[in-house]
Amino acid sequence: MPAQQNAIQPLVAFQALRRLVANPEETHEVFTVIRALSGNSLQNGYRRFAQTPYGAKIIREEIDLLDTLRNRDWLASLPADSLGRHYLNFVTRENLSADGLVEASEEAEYPDMEPGMARFSNRQRDTHDLWHTLTQYGRDELGEACLLAFTYAQTKNRGLGVICLVGCAKLSEVYGKDVFRAAWQAYRDGQRAAWLPAQNWEHLLSQPIQEVRNALGIHPPERYQHLRQPELAAA
Repeated sequence: MPAQQNAIQPLVAFQALRRLVANPEETHEVFTVIRALSGNSLQNGYRRFAQTPYGAKIIREEIDLLDTLRNRDWLASLPADSLGRHYLNFVTRENLSADGLVEASEEAEYPDMEPGMARFSNRQRDTHDLWHTLTQYGRDELGEACLLAFTYAQTKNRGLGVICLVGCAKLSEVYGKDVFRAAWQAYRDGQRAAWLPAQNWEHLLSQPIQEVRNALGIHPPERYQHLRQPELAAA
């Protein structure tokens, strides 16, 4: 198992955060912050991943989830209540592609990453919109902040936590202190859920989405939905 050590780079993270706050559309800055503050969270996650049966299979057989998520014909052939069809509906509605996050992350790649760890890192990146679908957190700013809190609980990457806190501070101007309660619920839900990075998404995509949520301990994001309800009703 790799013994790489990644130093925390607070100045790099701070500068990237400033650029991100100034222009939230600069998605690649998110990956810069994440990697600048990640420390050994990726290595620790990879070690845990490699010790699971399916994680070991992913590494051994060099399976890329991106190949599955790109296959829209296959996703469209799945039952209407499946996770895969819900995911396809989500990315279609939001005008997203599975390659979008790939492009955004390219500028902040770790140099000389061991192939198995790179595959694990990419798999985490590629499941972002899948986790949106599963957790019911939308792509609005509040939904993104809450999903970051959920993901931080799953990955222990400090960069995600910092971005979440900065986002919540900004969103508190709109939602008040309730935004922090919504993010806290997301964090606690992430702690209580099964460890999602090691799940067999290639199989779960074909399963009924509610069964997948139940099996993985994913609960409705009630505080987020409560805060968003007036906006959705007015839309």
